[in-house]
Order: sequence, then C-alpha cells, then structure tokens
Amino acid sequence: MPLPSEMNPSTASWVPNPSRIESSGMAKFCLAAEQRWGRSFDSYDALHKWSIEHLDEFWMSVWDFCDVVAERRGDKVSVDDGSMESVCWFPDARLNFAQNVLKFRGDKDALVFWGEDRVKRRISRDELYLAVARLAAALRAAGIQKGDRVAAYMPNMPETIVAMLASASLGAIYSSASPDFGPQGVLDRFGQIEPVVLFVADGYYYNGKQYESWPKVREIAAALPSLKRVIVTPYIGTKPDLSEIKGASTLDDFVAPFATESSIRFEQLPFDHPLYIVFSSGTTGVPKCIVHRAGGALLLHLKEHQLHGGMTPDSRLFYFATCSWVMWNWLASGLASGAALMLYDGSPFAADQNILFDYMQAERFTHFGTSAKFIEACQKAAMAPNRTHDFSSVQVIFSTGSPLLPEAYDYVFEAFKRDVHVSSISGGTDLLGAFVGGNPIAPVWRGEIQCKMLGMSVDVYDEDGFPTRGKKGELVCTRPFPTQPLFFWGDPDREKYHRAYFARFDNVWCHGDYCEMTEQGGYIIHGRSDATLNPGGVRIGTSEIYRQVDRVSEVVEAVTIGQNWPPKAPSDVRVVLFVKLREGAVLDQALDAKIKQMIRENTTPRHVPARIVQVDDIPRTKSGKIVELAVRQVVHNEPVKNTEALANPAALEQFRNRPELAA
Repeated sequence: MPLPSEMNPSTASWVPNPSRIESSGMAKFCLAAEQRWGRSFDSYDALHKWSIEHLDEFWMSVWDFCDVVAERRGDKVSVDDGSMESVCWFPDARLNFAQNVLKFRGDKDALVFWGEDRVKRRISRDELYLAVARLAAALRAAGIQKGDRVAAYMPNMPETIVAMLASASLGAIYSSASPDFGPQGVLDRFGQIEPVVLFVADGYYYNGKQYESWPKVREIAAALPSLKRVIVTPYIGTKPDLSEIKGASTLDDFVAPFATESSIRFEQLPFDHPLYIVFSSGTTGVPKCIVHRAGGALLLHLKEHQLHGGMTPDSRLFYFATCSWVMWNWLASGLASGAALMLYDGSPFAADQNILFDYMQAERFTHFGTSAKFIEACQKAAMAPNRTHDFSSVQVIFSTGSPLLPEAYDYVFEAFKRDVHVSSISGGTDLLGAFVGGNPIAPVWRGEIQCKMLGMSVDVYDEDGFPTRGKKGELVCTRPFPTQPLFFWGDPDREKYHRAYFARFDNVWCHGDYCEMTEQGGYIIHGRSDATLNPGGVRIGTSEIYRQVDRVSEVVEAVTIGQNWPPKAPSDVRVVLFVKLREGAVLDQALDAKIKQMIRENTTPRHVPARIVQVDDIPRTKSGKIVELAVRQVVHNEPVKNTEALANPAALEQFRNRPELAA
C-alpha cells in the first residue's frame, strides 16, 4: 500500500521501512479486504473511506481477520432507525468476551507483574485460564449471574485481570476503581451501580511506601448494602480482620472448593450484552456510569491492537495505567491478540526514576504505553534512558492522556529510540478506545496524531456544525461505531446520554475535544472544549472536588479550573480552586491545608489543587449554574462569550490577573 501522494516523508520525524509496512497487520488486512470485496486501496485514505462508507463490509472483515470466537448467523452488522443513538450491532451473533480473551493457551507468558521493585510474578496462558476457571466456578456457586454488577477496588495486578475475566465469563458487568481513591470517590461510583461482589486488595505500593486499604474498604462496604461478598487479595501483607465485614473472605478461601476446576462454562451472550461500567469525569453531579457492550469492546480493541498497533501473539504489551482509567480496559484486551500483558502497580518514578525502563529491559517490551505527562517529566529531568537501558525490543511507544507536544516527539526519538513508531492516540472513556491514533504504515510528524482510525467517521466541525479545515474546531464522529455506549446506568429515558454526545449537533457525536486536522491528514488535540480538568494528562471532573469542598464548613461555594502551566510556555495544567468563604472566615495556612486534606483523603492526590484563592463571589448563570469555562477564560486573559447569560457578570473581574496565580 503506497503512501498518499501529498505526504512528503522527507519532512517526517519517522518513516516505516518497506519491510515493516509489508509485514504489518494493517497491510495484511488491506490485502485481505481487497481480495474479499474486489476492491483496490491505493492509500490509507482510500482504505479509511471504505471503512466508513461500507461499515458492514469493514466490521465483518475485522471480525474474520482477527478470528473472533463466536456464532455469527448471517451478515447483518447493524440495525438502526437512522439515528446514531440507537444502533444495535451484530443482532444475530452470540459470543463471550472472556472466551475470546482466553483463546490463546500454552506455557507462554500471559501476565507479568511488577509491584514497583518489591513484587515480581509471572503467569502463563494455561495458568491464567485455570485461575479464571476456579474463580468463575466460585462466583457461579455464590449465585452470581449475568447482569449482576461486580466491582473491584484493586491495584493493576493479576488478580484484577482474573476477576474481570471470571465475571465476564458469566455475563456479569464489571467495574473498577484504583485504591488511591478515598471512600467518597469510590462510593460516588459504585454506589450508583449496586455491586453484589467487591474485589479488594489489602493495600498497594507507591513510591517505595505501602498504603493500607482495609480502613477504607470497611467504610465502603458498610455503605454498599447490595454487597453479598467481599473478596480480599493479600498483597502488602497486613492481614486484615475479615470478621469486620460481612461476607468477606480471602481469594484463596473463596476458590478453595473449586481447586480442581479446569474448564470454563462461557455464557454465550448477544454482541450488545453489557461488559463494563466505566465512569466519566463530568463537571456536574456524580460521575456518569457509562455502560459498554462486550462485542464492541472486543472488536474495537482487536482492530486497534492488531491493525493500528501492530500486535501479534509474540507481543509484550505494557501500558502504565491504574484500574480507574480506560487504558486498563484497553490493556486487558491485548490478551485477545495473544499479547503478554506487562502489569505494573506503583509510581512510574520509583527506584531512582528508572523502574519502568528497568521493567522494559528485563521483560523485553515490544509495546511501551504511557502518558504524555510521563514523557514530558522525563524530558524535564534531562533523562537519557537509551544510554542506560536497552530499547532494542521496543517497536511502538504509545502516548495518551493529554496531547504530546512537538518537543516531546523530538525527545522520544533522541532519548528513547530513533527507529520506533510513536503512536499518540486520543479518544477516551466514552468510547473505550480511540477516534484518532497511530498508523504503522505511514510517517510520523512531530506534534501530530497520525490519522483517524479505521471505521471511525471523524471530522472537525465549526461552531455552526459545518466541517472546517485549517482551523480549530470540535472533534465529531458522523457515523455509528460499535463502542458507542450502550446506555448510562440510571438514565432510563437516555436524557443524559443524548445530552452528553448528541445535543450539540443533530445525529452527530460531539466528543468535546478541541482539535484541528493538519495538512498531512493528522490531528492536533488542543484540549477539552468543556471544563473538565486534565492535570498531568489525568481527566478530573470538577464535581469530584466540589463534593469534598462542600464538606468544609468555612466554604460557602467554590469554582475550580485548570490553569495552563507554566503561563509563558504551558506544557500542562494545574488545578486551581477559588473559594467564597463564610463571613468572618479567612483563607489562612490552616484552612488551606484543611481543604487540601479533605480532597486528598476522599479522592486522589491528583485532585488536590496547586493553588487555593479566596474570592468574594462565584459567577453563575441565571439558572444557578457555576460557569467554570468563563472563569478559566478570564484567568487566561481570553474573551468571555455570552456574559449576558450570567446573573452576576461583574464577579468575573476578580479572577483577572491574580498575583497568586503567577507563581
């Protein structure tokens, strides 16, 4: 497949060599599609155009090329009434997500785990299958069935993967949160979905220290009356008193009666059967509970892994992710392509900042996934890991979480590896994958995401809903895709669902990213177009901060924003909190510490504001809604639109040129 003629590889940062293109999954898929459908694709653009204009042909081709294990009667791919919001995918198919993920057997690695530099484990494909078989049998015996919610408050460790796959084998709906969340942050999520089983670990490691989880688990379990069982995985060795929680047992004790179980009874379910509930970082109220379909997660991830990511059964896939981030779900699906998963719990800068590079070298990663923030932190620290570590096995470096700056591309090629595919991707929790991302058969230009992904009808719209080129606009998707959320939990009339994606443009998914398409057909993401915070590439909903600040008696109300930082050459954002205090209260050092402690203890350290500033009034609309975006615009000396909609527009001026935000 030749490159598009308008591309000039001589100006690119990286160009794949011909042998790499020829052996890629993308090229092999292209050839198979040409032969099957009698078509000819002379460029990636032509292949992409076919993938969105002939969705039935494309997704059937992905299904067959990636060898999905299922019963698919007929060739009906989707059913809809002309609305993107109500598409049913593969209505005549039956499959099981876990069966597909566990189809590779043998003694090759399935999971490798490092808990910083303290814990190291290795699990083969056969050992993983048996672990899932025993846990699935135990869950079935405990009465867990399809549609039940199973939750995990766990580190990114093997038992978390086993719990997810065992749940999926039964048709239960799985959801997870990382153990650095405080009780309120967990209850804001799990309290909405009423899980019947909760998997927990006794603690976790971070930056050389161990943190006990049991006190938080006690509080969480007491507030979830739906729970029937709490299953505890020993990890840091604290030996909690299980008698303190009704229905609690260790994982070993729970599966002990099924020690000889060696097969799994996979429930054959509709393609659109719910698999995951993941949580938004919305700016109002508690997080939205986004329900994703099993078949969609499987098919989209197979496409992204094998075609765009170049994964094979010999791949060794690492992604630095916690179990609260959608990249954990994406990582877990790598098993369906035969990749061995490199799991990690802890700080990315443990062990003298080199822990991830030590892990990479020791386990011969082929795919190294991380955040743009990690790469930028390495750059700021003037690290040159290729002088101390062997990158020869690494074929692809994934980056997501926030835009990867042009200078960071340069740094990766200089300090990591020169001949490596840098694949920056962007999408997220809402679609369990990417709208734009990497292309292994095309050049990489610094600062640009390479392409719109196959099967994703991506465009950029102006404010009036028309396609725009050479200008920034809204990232949209104009045709259905199989990981559109099935629905939001607790949203029976689908009002929240419609408002989240389809309220702005008629029958068009509006993603909420501010972006532009480049001359090369790549994409630059300029950040979220709404008020969601994104410090260090981690999306944070402002409502999660407000819920804690509201518990501080001295605070009447508050507004939080992300401030570009540093201000003269911004490469990140920091969280800033403005507070209106009760009469007589003053924001002194003690109150500042009190507010930060409340946020840290009940959410995560990333939610803690870098600056807290006292103000006299909080601007809001006439309907009473706090206007975060307007505050952010004033802080950055940008024009504010629609001030006529504000009940107190004069309040905005007190946010302008605040000396507290200059350092």
